[in-house]
Amino acid sequence: MGLSWLAYLLLGVSGLWMRSLRQNEQIRPDWLRPAHFLLGLTLAILVLVLLAIGIVGTLGEYGKLGHSVHLISGLAVVYLVFLSAWSAVQISTERLWARQLHVGINAVLLIGFIWVSATGWTVVQKYLP
Repeated sequence: MGLSWLAYLLLGVSGLWMRSLRQNEQIRPDWLRPAHFLLGLTLAILVLVLLAIGIVGTLGEYGKLGHSVHLISGLAVVYLVFLSAWSAVQISTERLWARQLHVGINAVLLIGFIWVSATGWTVVQKYLP
């Protein structure tokens, strides 16, 4: 989860940097947008790996899913990450709404990350001696 937080933080920094450059009508470095996309892809892969680990670990330990609110928070974060990715590829000069949607989803995603981290902490405590 720490790597997911790091990817989210770097995405926030690079996204705010792109916004600042756009608002100040400055030229964006050629590498910035591809780096932002690559970080987004990395985050998407990380949340899928965490989802798989959680499902396999929970089924292995309890034999069923759904005994914890962590499943709901985890699925919400996965949904928000992929909704954010979808909105990112919609951003263009013809679809001005997509950028606002992308930023809004990522603000909600911060709440989701906090929620999944808090519920995950209680799950991890069950495994520690």
